Amino acid sequence: MIRYIEKDSTLTAERFSEFASQLWHAEYDPVKTQAALDKTQNITAYDGERLVGCLRILSDGYFFGTITELLVLPQYQRRGIGSRLLALAKKLTPTMLYFGAQEDAVGFYERNGCTKSLQSFVIEKGE
Repeated sequence: MIRYIEKDSTLTAERFSEFASQLWHAEYDPVKTQAALDKTQNITAYDGERLVGCLRILSDGYFFGTITELLVLPQYQRRGIGSRLLALAKKLTPTMLYFGAQEDAVGFYERNGCTKSLQSFVIEKGE
């Protein structure tokens, strides 16, 4: 049975990095990762002690909020975990949420009641 934690203050950089590296192959600085986690509201999904899904919200608490990422391990996808994480985000956020989506995920978000909104842009960090 999947257990959800609405405001997972126990999520550590080590646990998140181990989880995220199964989806994004990268090296994660533990200090910077923990600082990032401390600035977001973390909604998590666990199978026993294993982190299998995570949605992070960055918000000013009044005007703006964004979903920084919604991640579910591949072997746990299509089980309703991502949908449940989105429902919890909607319930818990004090603001409207904006976020970007990969093209292959648009249908998932539309099925979960999200509507397309503003065009997104990127400013790359300079050297």
